Amino acid sequence: MRGLLTGAIDLLLPPRCAGCGVIVEAQGSFCASCWAGLPFITAPMCAHCGLPFETAAAAGALCGACLAVPPRFEARSALAYDGPAREVVLRLKHSDRAHLAVDMAGHLRRAAGGWLDDDVLIVPVPLHRWRLWRRGYNQAAELAKPLARGSGKPLLVDALVRARATKSSQGLNPSERRRNLRGAFRVANAARPHVAGRCIILVDDVLTTGATADACARVLRRAGAASVRLLTLARVVRPAGAGHIAS
Repeated sequence: MRGLLTGAIDLLLPPRCAGCGVIVEAQGSFCASCWAGLPFITAPMCAHCGLPFETAAAAGALCGACLAVPPRFEARSALAYDGPAREVVLRLKHSDRAHLAVDMAGHLRRAAGGWLDDDVLIVPVPLHRWRLWRRGYNQAAELAKPLARGSGKPLLVDALVRARATKSSQGLNPSERRRNLRGAFRVANAARPHVAGRCIILVDDVLTTGATADACARVLRRAGAASVRLLTLARVVRPAGAGHIAS
């Protein structure tokens, strides 16, 4: 019966490529063209911020920026924010395609690697209530839910609160983003006992300058979190020497 039901659904609503939307064989898969163009982030990479290196590097190597001023959080991302990966993020965030978060859960788990072997608490980056109302869902929370289910790790969706609305960060430089996010987040009072002493995996859709993650990491550490690790579906990969995530 389950097979018949699945077949009927696929006939009425055929599965589509997560990148471009063409019909594919199975839900959550990519067409051959998009799959070939997915910019997966793999080793070698900075051991702290996860920035991919263009050439081979020793295990534990750090990028120049992390050697100078390491950010408050470690970071790992599944994909570079380019090509089909960029389309997936935009469709997830702006085109009412929350189901894509489930489709991408395996890629997020791969990027997390050994992090999920540790005693961690999964926490999504929150949206302000008005933006959540307009969008209908928080894409970071939608990514965090299947990650928690698949790994068996605890999830606290409301651990962080977006205390005030902020203007769009699009077009802002790193210092402007930091100013824009000052005082924007707080740890919910009910979540503080769960956060204290824990390693937090902070989940978001995309890492750009790192200003949002930095603001979240700051309040989580003040609430007693032992460490903060950022896990995103995608990240902007800048050429060497073109700047770094916020610290």
